[in-house]
Amino acid sequence: MNPPFRADHVGSLLRTPEVKENRFKWKKGEISAEELRAIEDAGIAETVKKLEATGMKSITDGEFRRDYFHLDFLKELDGVTVTGGIDANPNAKAAEDGFTPPKLSVTGKLKHVKDIQVADFEYLKSVVTQTPKVSIPSPTMVHFRGGRKSIDINSYPDMDEFFHDLSVAYRQEIDHLYKAGLRYLQLDDTNLAYLCDPKMRAAAAERGEDPNELPRTYAALINSVIDGRPEDLTVGIHLCRGNYRSTWFAEGGYEPVAEILFNSINVDAYFLEYDDERSGDFAPLRFVPKDKNVVLGIISSKVRALESIDDLAKRIDEAAQYMPLEQMCVSPQCGFSSTHHGNDLTHDDQWRKMELVVNTAIKVWGEA
Repeated sequence: MNPPFRADHVGSLLRTPEVKENRFKWKKGEISAEELRAIEDAGIAETVKKLEATGMKSITDGEFRRDYFHLDFLKELDGVTVTGGIDANPNAKAAEDGFTPPKLSVTGKLKHVKDIQVADFEYLKSVVTQTPKVSIPSPTMVHFRGGRKSIDINSYPDMDEFFHDLSVAYRQEIDHLYKAGLRYLQLDDTNLAYLCDPKMRAAAAERGEDPNELPRTYAALINSVIDGRPEDLTVGIHLCRGNYRSTWFAEGGYEPVAEILFNSINVDAYFLEYDDERSGDFAPLRFVPKDKNVVLGIISSKVRALESIDDLAKRIDEAAQYMPLEQMCVSPQCGFSSTHHGNDLTHDDQWRKMELVVNTAIKVWGEA
């Protein structure tokens, strides 16, 4: 079976203690970037073995070299500046660390001036026996949070030119990854999921955006990046409502974006959050065409409690009322560490969840 696999996962994993500790040392100037990378290499090699031991065929580097699932990539594009923070997460726990995710803005012409993920992918490829996967932020992440106001008017008086340059930069990175051997790519997109939330839709409208048109705009942007790709490059997209330390930013079912999401975006697979009621019911899956797959994120990476394999099988049966079972796979709803802080699970919890994904796939489809 080509990707996505019956048992799959989103990408990020809990950092090893050595990686976490030494990343802080690097930030304080106590060790060099080269020393940190050697420690990350060791942590990735160790973690990859554990991931493959669960039976997973989709293998990432856990995003061990990133602080954030999106900013570490996006800030490497010329023209992108990362500053400040956004409004505090209203769902964050009381005794928080004051974390407000930094925001990015476009302060100049967007250009791809150097490879961003290629060296990281080449190392991952060298230590896996299964299929290496790279997850990168969706290109929509450069636009949604700030909209027009976050994009320098002098650099981009015409938004069509902004979207064109952004698309070109992404295509160059993906082309270089493909030439390095990548055959499984995932785009992480919070924005399409945020547009399922009435409050987020209202906030977009306040910024001067049309929340009904944005999904179409984003579909065109994503397609401009991935259309014309080689036939053996599988591209999936993951929708997320927020995952910082087991909290979230948005809620709402997929109905407001479903028809455009499934029929206007030319990806091969969708990784969808379905771990609790915040994601709504399975009815939007009725829009999924016959040539695409959906990876049901019905196992939670946010909580320690282990789901019942029988309950998971029943949920997959419920989803199969709206689309064919053979077009579905199963995974956690998100990564385990979208930021370097990690979610509220132990490493043992993480591996039990991964094994549960594999065992659920075997129970339902007879394969992982």
